Amino acid sequence: MIEFDLQGHEFIELHNLLKCAGLCHSGGTAKMLIAEGLVRVDGAVELRKRCKLREGQVVEFEGEEIVLVERHG
Repeated sequence: MIEFDLQGHEFIELHNLLKCAGLCHSGGTAKMLIAEGLVRVDGAVELRKRCKLREGQVVEFEGEEIVLVERHG
């Protein structure tokens, strides 16, 4: 499981998360994989590349699970 810190931001878009978490080499690759239905958000297939993800949501991709957190202080 990967914990991804939002670092004070309200949200991150799905394609950017996959890139920033190191699961895709580029945003373009991430967009393609999302469009192919290979990414789940909170257990459901997500096809929106710019889906806004917030604290507490869980993204699943290629056997990895990313949990969005906001560390305070």
